[in-house]
Amino acid sequence: MTTGVRRRMGVEERKQQLIGVALELFSNRSPEDVSIDEIAVAAGISRPLVYHYFPGKQSLYEAALRRAADELAGRFREPREGPLGERLLRVMGRFFDFVEEHGPGFSALMRGGPAAGSVRRANAMIDEVRQAAYEQILTHLEVADPPARLELVVRSWVSLAEATALLWLDGKRIPRAELELQLVHDFAALAAVSAAQDDEMAGLLLHIVAGEPAEGPFGVLAGRLAGLLTQP
Repeated sequence: MTTGVRRRMGVEERKQQLIGVALELFSNRSPEDVSIDEIAVAAGISRPLVYHYFPGKQSLYEAALRRAADELAGRFREPREGPLGERLLRVMGRFFDFVEEHGPGFSALMRGGPAAGSVRRANAMIDEVRQAAYEQILTHLEVADPPARLELVVRSWVSLAEATALLWLDGKRIPRAELELQLVHDFAALAAVSAAQDDEMAGLLLHIVAGEPAEGPFGVLAGRLAGLLTQP
């Protein structure tokens, strides 16, 4: 029998612990299937004490979504070192790390919560993630005032990454590494299509590919396309 005394947590520390526990549970099962009793047991406290810190499961769920959104936004931060294609590939690796670790939680974040108010708040959070991702990509492109076509390319690519991740979670039928590389190739393809219609985008695309090695993601794509075009 132990005689140790459990350390009493401060208010903020306990709230953060509960958010972490809830996020872990929501990451493995649909939020609707997780009860306050389960959260209390996992946190090692009583059910009434959970309600002392959060009015109900909905408020705790939204706090967990807030933490998930902040963490997801951070996955798009990448040092401006090396070719752009390799940077984007590292970003996709961290993005899919999050998706794989928090599958149901990621789906809940993208699709909104079980209540109307939660849907609105979840949508506001994911818009923040999208904006953070958009701004990070512009930083890597070294563009402070993006033209309309570039904004369309970057925002379309961010949305494509989200949709692809949600589809991938349903069965994971494509190897993750292949999908990460495909999304980097998708960025190049979107930029190339836009460049074919606009001189400013063409100049930006030429600037991007000028520093890309043949063995990098963009170089690999160019090689594969060249091989397809030269086939009899």
